[in-house]
Parts: sequence; C-alpha cells; structure tokens
Amino acid sequence: MLVNDKIIQRSSFRNLASLVLTSVMFFSSFGAFAQDGEKLFKQNCAACHVPTDKTVVGPGLKGISERTPSEKWIIDWVKNPDALIASGDAYANKIKDFSPTAMTAFGFLSDEEIVSIIGYINSYAPPVEAAPVAAEGTAEVSTSGTLDEGTLRNVLIGVGGLLLVLVFILSSVRRSLTQLVSEKEGVEVPEELGTWGSITHWMGTHRGWTGVFLLVSTLIFLQWGVKELMNIGVYEGYKPTQPIAFSHKIHAGQNGINCVYCHTSAEKGKTAGIPSLNVCMNCHSYVSEGPSGTTEIAKIYAALDYDPATKKYGGNPTPVEWVRVHNLPDLSYFNHSQHVVVGKIECQQCHGAVEEMGVAEQHSPLTMGWCVECHRTTSVQVADNAYYEDLHERTPSWHDGNPVTVEKIGGLECAKCHY
Repeated sequence: MLVNDKIIQRSSFRNLASLVLTSVMFFSSFGAFAQDGEKLFKQNCAACHVPTDKTVVGPGLKGISERTPSEKWIIDWVKNPDALIASGDAYANKIKDFSPTAMTAFGFLSDEEIVSIIGYINSYAPPVEAAPVAAEGTAEVSTSGTLDEGTLRNVLIGVGGLLLVLVFILSSVRRSLTQLVSEKEGVEVPEELGTWGSITHWMGTHRGWTGVFLLVSTLIFLQWGVKELMNIGVYEGYKPTQPIAFSHKIHAGQNGINCVYCHTSAEKGKTAGIPSLNVCMNCHSYVSEGPSGTTEIAKIYAALDYDPATKKYGGNPTPVEWVRVHNLPDLSYFNHSQHVVVGKIECQQCHGAVEEMGVAEQHSPLTMGWCVECHRTTSVQVADNAYYEDLHERTPSWHDGNPVTVEKIGGLECAKCHY
C-alpha cells in the first residue's frame, strides 16, 4: 500500500509539473502571439481601422469578438468579404455599407495570422499618456542644461565686462592708497598717469611684450573673423515655425509613412517638393483629429475650403505659405532623384532622423566642404545598378574588390555642381 501511495504521489507531481510547464509555454507563446498580431495589424489593418472603438475609415475594432457571430466568421470576412456577402450571410450584408470604401480581401493571411490579429485587438490597451510634446511647428525647448553658442558668448562678454570694471576699480583704489602713503611720508606725489596712461607707459617700456601681445591678439581676432565669415549662410539647426504644424515624428515615425509617399518628386526630379494638400486629404478626409486635437487639421480644411461635415469642397481655396527649411544657393546644382534612385542614399543621411523630429529642421550644414567630403568617402553602388551598368562592364579593374567612390567617377569636377 505504501508503494502504491508513492507511485501515486510521483504521478501527481509529474502531472502538476507538466501542467505548470504547459501554462508557462502557453503564456509565453501568447506574448509572442500578441506581438505578431500587433505587427500584422499595423501592416494590414491600420490604414482603415484602430483597435479602439473610434471610427476612422472603417469601424473601430474594440470588442470585435463579442459583436461578430464567431471567430471563424471573422476569418472568412477578412479573407474574402465579397464571397461572404454573396453567400447571403446576414451580418456581412448588414455591415457591408458601413463605409464608402469597401473592405479589402486579405486572402494571403493564414487563419493563425488572423487569429493573432484578433488576439492583439482583444488585448489592446491604450498607451499611457507621456509628458506633453512641444507643439508641432513651434521651437522645442531644450532641458539638457547646456548653453547654446549665442548664450555662452553673451555670458563671456558679460564676465569680461565685469572684469574690466573690476580692473578700473582696483586701479582707482591703488592710486588713492599711493597718494595717502606719499602724503603721510612727506614724499612728493608722482604725476598721475591714469589707467590708459599707465597702459601706454607700460607698452613704451616693454616694447617686446607689447609686440607679442598685439600679434597674438591680431591672430585671435582673424581666426574668429574667418570662422564667423565661413558660417554666413549656414543654417544648421534652423527650425522655423510653419503655418500648419506638422510632426514628422507622428507621420513618418509612429505611423510609418514612407517619405516618398508625400515627397513623390524626390524619386523623379531635382527637388523633393512640398506635398500639396490633396495628399494630406488622402488620410485627413477621414482622420479629423490628431494628438493636438482638431486645430491643425482644421487649418487644412480651411485652406482647401473643405467642409468635413458634408465632405464637399467649396470654390474659394487659399494657398498655404510654408516656410522653406533647406535652401541651397542658386549657384549650386543638386538632384534628389540622382542621389535617391541612382545613389541609393537614405533620406536620413542628409536630413537626419526625420522620423524623430516633432518640428522639421536642417540637420546638415549643406556646405561645399560637407558635400565634397561625402563624395570622397561614399562608395557608389555600381554592381547590380542599371545606371552604372556600362561603366561596370568597361572598367572592371576599378571595382573588383575596391570601392568606387563618387570622386573616382568625376564627382569632384566643378561643372558637376556649378555651371
């Protein structure tokens, strides 16, 4: 009997351990499952739906499992909504006219992937509100505690002025003490030279040191002057306020909108271009509220003379006077498509992490030296690049094992950029 009890206890322990292990594996897989669901949702559903009860293009998906017939029904609807409607399904025919935009069929998604999306929607919790972000289109205030160049210069000028005042005060005190001592000892008081007289007297008696001082001062002044002159027209960090606040951090960062969706001419022409408001309306004809409320989006509607209630345009649109951020001088030629399509240069290489900018700013100096250095160090992607196919065939010795920089194919010739 005792042996049987021990066998039962061991069996129970194994069953308990198996149950715990199964539970751990289930919850671990559920975490990965939900994570996959979030990725799939953002890739396939986020253009029309949100995992809350808010309507965008399509209805909000919060509580989708409770208000639809079954999980299998959701899978069939996502894969082929037209087929489900044609079958006479009552619920499918009830919701088919919810939006003027028909539901897209996602037949390429597997049942497991759709179930993972449902799991993400059911477990979705709105993110906790962070500290308020600087208003879009306004200058962001730095809280790092560091001084910018202008402030530091003003501080140094102020300190220099105080030291100069202190020199005059101490010089005056010295003269008064010298006079008192001379009167007390009955010594004739020397002729008063004054502060400037003392300086010129010292310079007259110490001509060697005077020459060194003047030479050093002149060199320092020239170095400062050259540096200041070289910075004329360089607007690195320039961050103007725009008439309509636009956050690249929200659009390109959080929503993952590709740069060329708005700046279409970056792949096709010389300039990247400012997108027209009709591009904004591709989304904002449905999305009328953003993180900053309705104020900024309402400015788009006002400029287009658009009524969001009736979804109709009036006949009195007004242009938006955007403030240009990047501005090369007319004497320089730069072609976006040549760099983006042929050179395969990422936007961030010149414009910085735009997807993290609440307010668009000039990231690079855009000086001639900066461009030349890039041409000297950047390798051209010659292989598998149709633009350089002829060059690749005619000059194999250039690139077999050796990087071909822009400099090697004439990238530093003056007429490439100035003509």
